[in-house]
Order: sequence, then C-alpha cells, then structure tokens
Amino acid sequence: MVCTETYKEHIMYTFNAFCKVVIRYAAINAWRERNRRQKKEISLEYLTEEKFYPLNTLDRYFTAPYEEYPVTICNHTVIFTNGELATVLQSLPEKKREIIFLYFFGHYTQQEIGELYGRCRSTIWYHIHSALQILQKEMEVFSNGET
Repeated sequence: MVCTETYKEHIMYTFNAFCKVVIRYAAINAWRERNRRQKKEISLEYLTEEKFYPLNTLDRYFTAPYEEYPVTICNHTVIFTNGELATVLQSLPEKKREIIFLYFFGHYTQQEIGELYGRCRSTIWYHIHSALQILQKEMEVFSNGET
C-alpha cells in the first residue's frame, strides 16, 4: 500500500486529535483529584487556632534510653545494654570469654580461632558451646530472681 500525502495528513490529524483528547481527560482527572484532596485537607492555621498542636516532633530514638554496661574483652570494649548479660559474661573464664568475643563480635570462624589458640576446630566449638550453656544457665538464674 502506497501512502499518499492526503493519507499521511489524515494520520497526523487523527493523532493530534487523539493527543488532545488524552490531555483534556488527564487535566479533568487532575482537577477532580485536587478537589477531592481539598475536601479532606485541613488548614494548619485552623488546627493551631482550635487546639495547640505542636508543628514539630522530637524523636527520641537517638537518646540513650538504656544504661550502658561496658565489658572489656581482648583489649576491646563492648557496650551491652543488658546488665545481667554483662555480669554473666564477665563471670566466664577468660579463655571462654575471648573465644565468645572472637566468634560473635569479631566474626572469626571456628577454624581461625583454633589457629590463634593452637587448637582444633572441634575444641573451639566445644568451648563456644559450653560457654553458651553457662550463659544460658546464669541468665535463667537472673530471670528467676535468684542471685
């Protein structure tokens, strides 16, 4: 099919008419949306005249709502917000405390900790497991109110 000049002109006029219809209905939808929102909105002046509502808030996320309990392990200070956990962790033997620190806070693998202490991976796993059992028992004692 050969496109003649009149056919091309017809296509252009049809496209222009389509674009005008789309733009007109987009404008109508925007106007309706604006009117719908205006019905629900309340002026800030109205709110402050009726009752005193502060126009700002104060976030308390970054204030320290908890007490901090510093524990020094392997020449590093770890801050705990749980005093019982800090106390129980300090009651562990020094070696178990260092292994727990390296594994949970230093993100060392059991193999790497074993190489540091000259032990095999399974021995390090045993120390971690037994330290966690001690921590669990001591935390249960604290939670039951016994001291």
